Amino acid sequence: MARIIRSPLTLCASVLLALGLVASRASAQTDDRAASTIRVTGEASVTSRPDRAELDLGVMTRAQSSQQAATENARVVQNVLTALRQALGARASIETVSYALQPEYQFPQGGAPTITGYTAINVVRVAEDDLARIGAVIDAGTRAGANQIERIRFTLRDDAAAKAGALRAAALDARAKASSLASALGLQILRIRSVEEASPTLRPLYDLAVRTAATTPILPGTLETTATVTLVVDFGNRR
Repeated sequence: MARIIRSPLTLCASVLLALGLVASRASAQTDDRAASTIRVTGEASVTSRPDRAELDLGVMTRAQSSQQAATENARVVQNVLTALRQALGARASIETVSYALQPEYQFPQGGAPTITGYTAINVVRVAEDDLARIGAVIDAGTRAGANQIERIRFTLRDDAAAKAGALRAAALDARAKASSLASALGLQILRIRSVEEASPTLRPLYDLAVRTAATTPILPGTLETTATVTLVVDFGNRR
């Protein structure tokens, strides 16, 4: 049987290597114990001027029968669409967003409900990039028979730059908060363990639509894109 003979130098090297590994692990554990972890959140907002408006106009008609309500609604909506296309031009962006045809009931006391008529509602959405024309678009639609203004929303054609700017500013805010805490405690940032970000949100700071005898005035206001970034940071003693 072959025998493995190790020289004293080999044994000594093995022992030193083992001791080195133990010391390294102990040092890493000591560093981990010395580090403090904190969670900081940064917030930031970026304001932009809207460059697109979305307007929902509706036509509601009532009749004794469902067919009459639907027929009359289709006639009026066609007039509204024609007027909107004339006001918006050849590149008009118009789409139907909802349509409903439903009965209307009367509920007599102590008796069964009875149908008294039918209501048809057709809502179309108009998108327009020339915000100065939105008032005229509303007037054209209502003159042609639209009797409901469901919503007006100001937005951006491309909001990527606004979202990126808000996220960048929120990350810098979180980092600045972490640095301020570390400095106040006489510590330093060792590392950033994790980064979390909430999806940026875009909202109007104010909208206003007022009906007058002249063209309907529309004030688009500004848009605010808000972002939140959360950092989990390790602090440690200054070296």
